[in-house]
Amino acid sequence: MVPENLTPKGVAHPGVLDAFAYDSRRDTLVLAMYETRPWDGGEHQLYQLQEKLNAYASFILDGEMVDSFPQYADRPVEIQLRSRHEPNEVAMRLLDQAREQLELQQIRLEVILVDAEGDPASPGQCGCGH
Repeated sequence: MVPENLTPKGVAHPGVLDAFAYDSRRDTLVLAMYETRPWDGGEHQLYQLQEKLNAYASFILDGEMVDSFPQYADRPVEIQLRSRHEPNEVAMRLLDQAREQLELQQIRLEVILVDAEGDPASPGQCGCGH
C-alpha cells in the first residue's frame, strides 16, 4: 500500500478520491478533486476531468460512498474542483454540462480557485463566473 501522502492525486488520476470531508457548518459531504496544471484546452486534460467527474459520480450514485461512510448516508453531497488556475472556456462548458447532470441527482458541483497550498484564493469566490 502506498502511503497517503505519496498516493497520486488530481484530475490526472481518476481512480483516486483526492479528498473527502464533512462540512458540519453546512451539513454537507464534500468530495474534492485537485487540478494544479493550467487549463490548456487540450483534449487529454478535458478527458481526464470527465473521467474524474464520472468516477466521483459513480462513487456517490452506485452506493460505494454510503458503504464506506454509512454515517453520512442522508447528507447532501458536493463535488469541488479545486484548481490553481481558472478553467478556460472549453473546460467551463464541460463543467456546466456536468453540473446540470449532477444537479438532477441532487449533487452540487463547485469550482474553487486555490493557491499553491490548496487554500481558497478568495474565500467564497470561485472566480469563474459561477
